[in-house]
Amino acid sequence: MQEIIEQVLDYLKGIWIKRRYLMISTWIICPIGWLFIAQLDDIYESEAIVFADTQSILGPLLKGITVETNTEAQIQLMVKTLLSRSNLERITRMTDFDVRVKNDKEYELLIDSLKEDIIIKKTGGKRQNIFKISFEDKDPEMARDVVQAVLTVFIETTIGENRNDSDSAQKFLTTQINEYESRLLAAENRLTDFKQKYNDVLPNQYGGYYQKLTIAKEQLKGIELGLLETQTQLKSAKAQLPDKNTEKSQAPDSIKNNNSIETTYDERITELETSLDSLLVRYTEKHPDIIEIKNRLAHLKRQRSDEIDKYLETSTDENANYSLSQSPVTQGILMQINQLENQVASFTVRAENYRKEVADLESKIHILPEIEAELVALNRGYNITKEKYEELLTRRETAQLAKQADDSNSKIKFNVIEPPRAPAEPTGPKRVLLTIVMLFLGLGAGTALSLLVSQINPVVTSGSQVSRLTGIPIFGVVSASEHLGLQKWHKKKTLIFIISNIVLLVLLAAFLAYALYPEAIKAPLRRIF
Repeated sequence: MQEIIEQVLDYLKGIWIKRRYLMISTWIICPIGWLFIAQLDDIYESEAIVFADTQSILGPLLKGITVETNTEAQIQLMVKTLLSRSNLERITRMTDFDVRVKNDKEYELLIDSLKEDIIIKKTGGKRQNIFKISFEDKDPEMARDVVQAVLTVFIETTIGENRNDSDSAQKFLTTQINEYESRLLAAENRLTDFKQKYNDVLPNQYGGYYQKLTIAKEQLKGIELGLLETQTQLKSAKAQLPDKNTEKSQAPDSIKNNNSIETTYDERITELETSLDSLLVRYTEKHPDIIEIKNRLAHLKRQRSDEIDKYLETSTDENANYSLSQSPVTQGILMQINQLENQVASFTVRAENYRKEVADLESKIHILPEIEAELVALNRGYNITKEKYEELLTRRETAQLAKQADDSNSKIKFNVIEPPRAPAEPTGPKRVLLTIVMLFLGLGAGTALSLLVSQINPVVTSGSQVSRLTGIPIFGVVSASEHLGLQKWHKKKTLIFIISNIVLLVLLAAFLAYALYPEAIKAPLRRIF
């Protein structure tokens, strides 16, 4: 420990011996540095404090109805992206800052300096959105304008971002709704075509495939049973007809005359013949009324003959003789036979139709699983598309309601607590601090230079140092005599060093006075110069 102390003392003695380097260094560094600090331009700082209020009265009322956004995260994101290049370029245009630059390189430097010099801090704690915006510039008016521009961009960007997000959401939802509407229409058309194609096997209000097949078979069975019953009744009715020879022998000879058949024209012909007989009693055959009645009689008789011919032609050969019979019983049996024959024909057609339907249904039983699987797939796709479409419609209504709520009352309100002002007093540079730092820098550089020179060109300052360097013990030290003048020379150097430092301290005091009271120093200088 003693050796370390002695070594430190030797270093200090070496620095003291080489103190002229300390003096030279301080006189070179300090005055030049102080002069440079004194000539630095004044910096003016303007600041603004704004409060972002995220508590809206409509929030609790519209909870669960509209889309809820995280306003806190949105504000934090806007603060982080506020100093983006696009916003910085907008700030330069708003403040005419871009007029100061002459080329693209200077403009890029201006953008970089703005990004570094514009400071945005949150000062209200974690739960309070209070932000402080500050900027420093040589011109106090420009500093204020820049802070005002940043504040304007911050507010407008946040509000505009909400509207842009809402508009983007509306456009996206509208596009998706149109797309899903087209897909839903296509799904409906596919489902409709499929149901029309396999309508006979698909389930409906009458049941499914197997129920339809069962119903068709039951109906076919019922129709076949009705057909069998009708055929039995027809056979029984035909058996009740009398023998043809017996009918002929019992029929009068007049059956061969067409007049034995009643037609719809008989009564009219009888009336006209009676009227003709009455007129012939009073008039001749050339009378107009008699001629008219004869013409009408001829016409009716022709129509009666045509009706009889048609009836005889439509009657079968088997029942022709029966049709001419005057027996009411025979005529009734014939009418019943005709009705039963018509029923048999009807039942036959219906039975054939149901047989084809049953055969058609049975032929599709092997493709029924595929049809049902395809129907399930079509219904599933249709239901999914429909659900998404309805969900998008609901979301669009919700987004539209949220947009209307934002237009009427914004979720984020900005209250400017302290607007930006042009500062009257400069806030920098810190000349007093810089001046003192420059003094210590000069002293430190001079001390280091003196130590370095003392180590390069060492000087022995004590007997112990000689003993350490040579390894030879020292028994005594002889001081220099007075007549050599060494003490006088050392005193002179010490006096010069003290005077130099005093002058340096006076110069330091002058620069400190200028740093503290620049206007008071400049005023007499302006009058002199």
